[in-house]
Amino acid sequence: MESLSPGLAGHKGLRGQLLLELKRAQPLTASELGARFAVSANAVRRHLKELESEGLVLYDREQRGQGAPTYVYRLSQDGEKLFPRRYDEALTDVLRFVAETNGREEVHRIFAERFRAHAEHLNARLADANLEERVSAVVELLSGQGFMADWSRDQGTVRIEEHNCAVQAAAAHFPEICAAEADFLRQVLKSDVRREEYIPDGCNSCRYAVSVTDSGSSEPHAATDSELREEL
Repeated sequence: MESLSPGLAGHKGLRGQLLLELKRAQPLTASELGARFAVSANAVRRHLKELESEGLVLYDREQRGQGAPTYVYRLSQDGEKLFPRRYDEALTDVLRFVAETNGREEVHRIFAERFRAHAEHLNARLADANLEERVSAVVELLSGQGFMADWSRDQGTVRIEEHNCAVQAAAAHFPEICAAEADFLRQVLKSDVRREEYIPDGCNSCRYAVSVTDSGSSEPHAATDSELREEL
């Protein structure tokens, strides 16, 4: 079972699970949420109404196919704050100072060194591990840092998703962080890694596609790092 974010400590049970599911896959209807937790849509609406009164959830009307618009729910700004940000504003200020003093390349170097240390530790621990074992270890590390990570496999591709960005404001200003993270994934997974979705672009998650070959590894895609750093 997935543990709740520390910020959800006051919202246990179904209410906390609703907040977590909205974080992972918003916007969602009451019927969609009910189906995920095997409860009625009316029961979900009662909880959503209480969460709305607390200022944690917003709703809007959305056209989905034919027929009348339906109500969809998402987290408010206060709802988003329930999930860890790891001193995000302070980090952003520090990185601005570093960039102004030593240039933006220094920001990339700092995070590259940090992720390189993680990669060396995992590679030593996982010397004989297969790709799925490496992916599981990476997801465990990222989740421990507040990124709400999970993974799935679909034929020739493994996907890693981070449903929360613990450094979202910093990443929006310094995509060097995300470039260093992508390099870290390649170093540990020893596979081609491509970013498919990006939270700073308004997506619900940062999602990476990891190519799976018969041997379990492939040469890194040379253009990916520059693609991730186009915003510099």
